[in-house]
Amino acid sequence: MEEIVKENLERVKFGELQVHQHIAILPMLITKGDGLDYLVMKEAMEGNLLLVTEVSEGGSVPELKVINKGDKPVLLLDGEELSGAKQNRVLNTTILLKELSETIIPVSCTEHGRWSYRSSHFEESGHIMSAKIRRAKNASVHENLKAMGVFQSDQGAVWEEIAMQAHENKVTPVTGAMSDVLEAKQADLDVLMDSFTIVPGQNGLLVFVNGEVVGFDMLSRQGAFEIIYPKLLKSYLMDALVEKPIKGKEATLNKAEAFLNAIMDCEERRYDSVGYGYDYRYEGKKIVGSALAYGETVVHGAFFKITESGKTGHMSSLSQRRANRTR
Repeated sequence: MEEIVKENLERVKFGELQVHQHIAILPMLITKGDGLDYLVMKEAMEGNLLLVTEVSEGGSVPELKVINKGDKPVLLLDGEELSGAKQNRVLNTTILLKELSETIIPVSCTEHGRWSYRSSHFEESGHIMSAKIRRAKNASVHENLKAMGVFQSDQGAVWEEIAMQAHENKVTPVTGAMSDVLEAKQADLDVLMDSFTIVPGQNGLLVFVNGEVVGFDMLSRQGAFEIIYPKLLKSYLMDALVEKPIKGKEATLNKAEAFLNAIMDCEERRYDSVGYGYDYRYEGKKIVGSALAYGETVVHGAFFKITESGKTGHMSSLSQRRANRTR
């Protein structure tokens, strides 16, 4: 494993376990300082420093154009949703945009039933794709990186996962939009979110459902994590809503540490990132994950527990995946 990623995992300390019903969260605290300075999407957009549009008037489903008008890098997190323009999209991978730059970024559609302009540009939707769907999307992105060297998802599988999430939550989105499902369940999510609080020094969270590790996200900057925390928390809780509580399943520190140790044994591949740094991809028997590293900093890491059958999700054929690239 790349030394910088290995050291980052070894420095992780856990806070006190927070438990509510069948969900438990361990705050993650990394002892090294914030290091690299950057803005997150919400900060950059609120400061009018970030402009996100379709790549052209006709648009392209798997790509968007992003202009960073500021003098700081901007972090766009894997799974963060952008709403507007011809259809809502999510990031296929975490990207650290260069300052004063124009970049074409890889995305997936999260609104199957719309391909018409709602606005000239995109806004931050306030959502991150649920952890379960991120896991499936990341697995297909990893496969396409190995096969074709591109940060492309299995778009058909993403739509299927969103449709399944809507079905499980008894929601019928008008345009098949992921955001419609999340907003329909907001009241239920608010109740759960009130049970979990961010703690001083926290820059990550590891989540259990029914006593089993689901996955974790961690950022290098505590300030950045504090801004993104509500969206990340909601992305994990969304999946937990449809899980029935199982008695006798306990979340423990030993299980969390075992999950971190298992990451060390994953196969690792390195790719040039779309922005600054390198994009590391990890695959193990029961784990899929990624890490964005730039210089001496692991800017973002996300790892998910999977079953053997869930590694690649419902992958479409190569011809189908290519067909999804355009409208």
